[in-house]
Amino acid sequence: MTTPPPPPWREGPEPLFRDTLASVHGEGGSTRSWDARPRRAAAHPIDYLVAGLTCDQPMQASVRFVLSELDEVVLGRGASRSSSRAGRRLVVHVADPWMSSSHARLVRNEDRWLLEDGGSKNGSRVNGWPARQATLADGDLIELGCTFFVFRRKVPVVGECADLDLSASKSQLAELVTCSPALERQFEALARIARTDAAVLVTGETGTGKELVARAVHATSGLRGPFVAVNCGAIPEGLVESQLFGHRKGAFSGATADQLGLVRSADGGTLFLDEIGDLPLAAQAAVLRVLQEGEVLPVGGTRPAQVSVRVVAATHRDVDAMTVSGTFREDLLGRLAGFRATLPPLRERREDLGILLAVLLRKHAGADAEQVSFTPEAARELYRHRWPLNVRELDKCLAAALALAGDEPIGENHLGQALHRGRSPRPLSQDGPALDDEELRRREELIRLLTEHRGNITAVAAASGKARMQIQRWLKRYGIDPKTYRT
Repeated sequence: MTTPPPPPWREGPEPLFRDTLASVHGEGGSTRSWDARPRRAAAHPIDYLVAGLTCDQPMQASVRFVLSELDEVVLGRGASRSSSRAGRRLVVHVADPWMSSSHARLVRNEDRWLLEDGGSKNGSRVNGWPARQATLADGDLIELGCTFFVFRRKVPVVGECADLDLSASKSQLAELVTCSPALERQFEALARIARTDAAVLVTGETGTGKELVARAVHATSGLRGPFVAVNCGAIPEGLVESQLFGHRKGAFSGATADQLGLVRSADGGTLFLDEIGDLPLAAQAAVLRVLQEGEVLPVGGTRPAQVSVRVVAATHRDVDAMTVSGTFREDLLGRLAGFRATLPPLRERREDLGILLAVLLRKHAGADAEQVSFTPEAARELYRHRWPLNVRELDKCLAAALALAGDEPIGENHLGQALHRGRSPRPLSQDGPALDDEELRRREELIRLLTEHRGNITAVAAASGKARMQIQRWLKRYGIDPKTYRT
């Protein structure tokens, strides 16, 4: 069994309350004093299990089970997906004909959870490896029959966290649905903020779905005007103000007619400023005027035009650091960040893969989405891939796989070569060295460190406190190629 590394979880959104060091100005200068508001709520760790993708029913909603008050979880086949709690025992049934009626169970052992196969016909797998018994680590992928579960350990949560059945979710927007407690809290706040006129700033790596969230905010807002998306990084620097704010006829060479500009085109609706961190300083000042005064001055114009837009901005850059370096206006950031949402990369929200697949299948297959299925090998690869380009990469991968598969189940051969980079190695071949339990554990730890440090042997040696040469000897003995983990 290979154990994936614990992902670098963020603490989620800013807490509702925090201690603030304020400056109170009086005759004697400034006096530092603590804000008397309540202290922010402390995060507490929880374990939870997510029933995600079932290969022949990928449109089935995911379910999250919080394990805090449990000592045992029984997983088996049933007529439909259902669950019941009795004392400190949870029974989960899945409509998967490849599962046994009592397929496996999770048992608490002090502060850890053990997976025990119940003598099932098709066996159990952890991270793609057959396992009769395994101690579970954060992020482990459990495969029972054709159903995939993700186990999360000691995830920091602020406030209460309960079981979640997404088939009963009240959210009308698939883009604002998640099994991650931290992201769930952000999405709940976003849904409330969307019904106000507050500006929203969405941050996160490229491809994490920032525009999808912006469109969800617009759909929830009730605004009757259009949603206008602007890629600030794609506009030539000399044309930024003309394209954003419009121009008058004759304002410059080639200006043969008046143009409204993208900002005024969004009047009464939502203006989505994607990659706002790429906007030149001169244009930043003009955007600030739009936010402050609600007016636009076209290039070559003498009178500003009134405009009413809701602004949602997004960036993959660290705009706080940019304000310190002087490349992003601090006053503009203050106006844009009425509410901040941070989207984690896909590799950190592995438990949401089933949700995202259902959303994308509906997008690409429409009414035929219910007929789509996956082979277990393909599903395993989807979960094991690191998705360096995030949801955007998953979207393109799935669109191509649907086209290639036709009426067949989507198989591993339909997913493309990109998914074979950065995945965990398969178990050693039959003619490889026989490994005892200690060596198996060492191999798992090496795999975890290689994944965490992206194949950097020097960093792995430093993290494990071993010589670099010793790490190389182990890699050779265990048949591990560090190049597999480099991106």
